[in-house]
Amino acid sequence: MIAIFYLVLQILKLYSYVVIANVIVSWLIAFNVLNTQNRFVYAILELSYKLTEPFLNKIRRFLPNLGSLDISPIILLLLIWFIEMCMKLYVRNKEKSANEVGLKSEVIKYPDTVEEKTVLEKIQELNSDETVSGILVQLPLPKHIDKQKVIEAIDPSKDVDGFHPMNVGNLSSGYESSVPCTPLGCYLLIKKIEPNLSGKKAVVVGRSNLNGKPMTQLLLKENCTVTITHSKTKDLKAECLEADIIVAAVGIPELVRGDWVKKDAIVIDVGINKTDNGIVGDVHFDEVSKNAKALTPVPGGVGPMTIACLLKNTIDCFKRSQI
Repeated sequence: MIAIFYLVLQILKLYSYVVIANVIVSWLIAFNVLNTQNRFVYAILELSYKLTEPFLNKIRRFLPNLGSLDISPIILLLLIWFIEMCMKLYVRNKEKSANEVGLKSEVIKYPDTVEEKTVLEKIQELNSDETVSGILVQLPLPKHIDKQKVIEAIDPSKDVDGFHPMNVGNLSSGYESSVPCTPLGCYLLIKKIEPNLSGKKAVVVGRSNLNGKPMTQLLLKENCTVTITHSKTKDLKAECLEADIIVAAVGIPELVRGDWVKKDAIVIDVGINKTDNGIVGDVHFDEVSKNAKALTPVPGGVGPMTIACLLKNTIDCFKRSQI
């Protein structure tokens, strides 16, 4: 029985990598990312095809046996309130991606008038449910609901978003934890193009708890020299020009211009902004692509990786619950 259980855990470990590879491939194709002539994205696409199929074949053979081992199913729960149409599409894609890779998912919807007490009670119910491996609360929340209370109410071992203070503290201390999905996706993208980040100078544009701060921790772990910049930073352009890696997550359309980026820098654009010309990132793609060694497009770059890492975090939460 122990040998079988160990085998299952190894399969799930492979499965977590397949999740990332498979979701990246499907989303990059859906968004026609190759039309951007992005060398980095093309490399990711090619690598994903090579890795995915052998792992998927192993999973197809072994996953049906999980039911006979009396192991709790992996379930991803999304608690959603009234949100804009573009965010609704993003949430639907989370659910769709979970189902495509074999995760059980359930969406719990509330109107934007829901009482905070109702939400907290539902979270406690899910915390106590042993069949639930992961809980995600879709942000932003209605103004009358305390975001901190909601995040802290989630069992840290089921916090697939990595926002609970315990997970934040573990990440900062270098301990095992759920890592916020977007920074984790950015980190994996950077590592794909540059495996050895030691000594690299990184500039993170934006200091939010969701992206900027955890991104900084991940880069520090790789021995990067990291500068966090923000709205009060003097001469942001000069800071960016010194960077080998730029992660832009500030919410200002096309803030980072071509003359802000040195030759062969890696640029990750986390921003997603609605403008009269459509959806754009925090980086001016056409200008920066002339200098950057690698640049993620918007849409179709960081977004797919965020969802892939959400699924990976769900699997990791499940595996930890079985130890």
